[in-house]
Amino acid sequence: MRIIFMGTPEFAVPTLNALLEAGHEVVAVYSQPPSRAGRGKQERPSPVHARALELGVEVRHPTSLKGEDEQAAFAALEADVAVVAAYGLLLPQAVLDAPKHGCLNVHGSLLPRWRGAAPIHRAIEAGDERTGVTIMKMELGLDTGPMLMKAATPIDSKTTGELHDELAELGAGLMVEALAALPTLQAKPQDDALATYAPKIDKAEARLDFTKPADVLEREVRAFSPFPGSWFELDGARIKLLRAQVIDAVGEPGVVLDDSFTIACGDRALRPIRLQRAGKPAMTLDDFLRGNPSQEGARTQ
Repeated sequence: MRIIFMGTPEFAVPTLNALLEAGHEVVAVYSQPPSRAGRGKQERPSPVHARALELGVEVRHPTSLKGEDEQAAFAALEADVAVVAAYGLLLPQAVLDAPKHGCLNVHGSLLPRWRGAAPIHRAIEAGDERTGVTIMKMELGLDTGPMLMKAATPIDSKTTGELHDELAELGAGLMVEALAALPTLQAKPQDDALATYAPKIDKAEARLDFTKPADVLEREVRAFSPFPGSWFELDGARIKLLRAQVIDAVGEPGVVLDDSFTIACGDRALRPIRLQRAGKPAMTLDDFLRGNPSQEGARTQ
């Protein structure tokens, strides 16, 4: 098939790879414009942009698709289908209608649960037992289009980083399956009554509130690991908590209970497993305590 691929972050790269490995012709890649980063503020292409350049595929990065010229250039590619994975721009109706089979999206949740920008984070934070990926036909609404295929996976004790990588690969394979079966697939409308929304992560959410129950905080730690990273302050220093375990211990919320750095919560307690001081690499609790002995009775903020 002649495919336009539209994606930006690392999550989308496996799908681009899978399309080409399956023998499809990717006639162009659309990605967000390069960002400026580093000391020299040099332009840095998105992960999808960089991968497309390695593959020798034309890359386009308009700041908007609302203009008639951009829409005409998109339609002129005469694609059979557009495959979209975390692209980051709204697609106007003219773009949605241009490919012969429309635009198909790889979404990182089991729709209609967790429509929106941060489905992986929110599924972990909410304590869902499982999540997955959905292939849907796109329409103007936010992740509201009819569904073509789904694949599920247990969340268990995974972090967002771990689940992100798993779902990226799962979605890539499922999209290839969907394209192969496209003529026979029956699109299933979403039940809007079951929809939940996954708003973008605000960095302010990542500060740990130890008055909450420990099991809630443990989910927050996994949900925000590795980005933006749950954190607290101790002796004026910010410490990121990247993984933790719930401990059956009680005490005043926010107070360190023992020399294993167990911190009391509103219900039970939380013990770090992996953590990070500002400007330092992430490390295990044992490595951390060698340079930062636990202070029983110290109060976090």
